[in-house]
Amino acid sequence: MIRRAIGVGIAVLLAAAVASCSILPKAETRDVYVLPAATGAPPSASPPVTWSLRINTPKATGYLDSNRIAVMPDASRITVYQGARWSDDAAVLVRDRLVDAFRMDARLALVSNGDANERADRELDGQLRAFQTEYINGAPIVVIRYDAQVVEVHTRRIIATRSFEARSAPSDKAVVSAVNAFGVASDTLTTDVVAWVVALR
Repeated sequence: MIRRAIGVGIAVLLAAAVASCSILPKAETRDVYVLPAATGAPPSASPPVTWSLRINTPKATGYLDSNRIAVMPDASRITVYQGARWSDDAAVLVRDRLVDAFRMDARLALVSNGDANERADRELDGQLRAFQTEYINGAPIVVIRYDAQVVEVHTRRIIATRSFEARSAPSDKAVVSAVNAFGVASDTLTTDVVAWVVALR
């Protein structure tokens, strides 16, 4: 009986020691960032376009297919900002920014995203090739690259293709400054994409 009581006491002490000195790593605390809002350009004064457009989520692989905020400290390495992530995957952020840009432009008859599964005359497909901060000669620069193609929905004919790139320099090396630069670069990219798409006939 005494041995059993001693054994139970030792077990309790060991459990308490393990609980107070756990070797398990603590969960990483992450700040969640939204892509800064578009600048809100006024609707275009150009004539409206009668066809409708569905904007699909760009294809993405590797680090682009995630919500981590990517950074390239040099040309041969890619990593992420510790303790920070996007509110959604990078490709979804780009798609949603494109949808917002086309709707603010207001020249298309209807704009929807691929998740809505609405009928459309044309689709904007693409691949996200870069969405990261790159360090060039020790200075950070945000880079977004997007390969786009416009497809006629009913025939699946590719109407046009084009590659876009936008860059913006953060004010310093802090993650918040990088996030703001992502917003500026996204505005530049989506403005260029909108102008190209609505000019197609």
